[in-house]
Amino acid sequence: MTLILALIGGSTAAGIGAEHRFQEAAERLARRLMWLVLWVLMPAVTFFNIATLHVTARVGAGIAFGWVAIAVTLVAAYAVGTRVLQLGRPAVGALMGAAAFGNTGYLGIPLTGALLGFHEIPNAVAYDTLVSSVAFVTVGFSVGAALGTVGERPRQRVAAFFLRNPPLWAAVLGLLAPAALAPDWAVHASRVVVVAILPIGFFAVGVTLAAEAEQGRSKFPPPLTRPVLAAVALKLTLPPLVVLALSSVLIDVPAAYLSQAAMASALNNLVVAHGYGLDRRLTAAAIVWSTVVVAAVGLVVALL
Repeated sequence: MTLILALIGGSTAAGIGAEHRFQEAAERLARRLMWLVLWVLMPAVTFFNIATLHVTARVGAGIAFGWVAIAVTLVAAYAVGTRVLQLGRPAVGALMGAAAFGNTGYLGIPLTGALLGFHEIPNAVAYDTLVSSVAFVTVGFSVGAALGTVGERPRQRVAAFFLRNPPLWAAVLGLLAPAALAPDWAVHASRVVVVAILPIGFFAVGVTLAAEAEQGRSKFPPPLTRPVLAAVALKLTLPPLVVLALSSVLIDVPAAYLSQAAMASALNNLVVAHGYGLDRRLTAAAIVWSTVVVAAVGLVVALL
């Protein structure tokens, strides 16, 4: 837990410091790092983890609840963004992504293991792979293609969804590939890559926030504006409430599904924001504040 918090804080601070000192060079580096995540690291992680999954009936119930939670949250975020906050399309897309898709991989898996025990890690991995990863590379990228600034006509947006979505193709190949193509060493290596993505992502978050601050559009720590507060509140409350309600009424699921549903906003949302032209300021601020809340709660629980 201490290592996770140190990586998050140190990487964000490094990004802020790099942007203040090197400015455009730091922003170019952040863009290249996010390109590396999107086109190299995410496809590798997606392929090897999906290729080795074994779904049981109990796991399937939790997975279904997670998908329902994402769908409900996306609808609620769209309604809040358009009807209540009256945001523009890129900001609505950023709000939807930040509220619906959680950091269940490189934050959720280690945090679940630290707080609930190592026996819950397989459940956390299943949720991350079959809910977060698949939903993100399909629904998440679709939201970016539909509401971002890349392409204005439907045909252009559909093309952007497929052409800018390498993890989707990795997920399809992972589902079709035999287990022999995903040896244990490759799966373990992919999870090391997951840990490596954590400092890369928060470095980019720090660069983005510092750049926005220097242009007079943001501050650090980022202000809790109404859109940011809405994104954080929706992300940390609605998905776990949906999973808890379904678990209480239908089938009891392991605690890992609840902790994963309540995880902070995903760093991968910043990948979509960069790739499709969503509101990066809102995305980065929601990631920072939701991560602060989750880390603080996790630290308190760990000390009890």
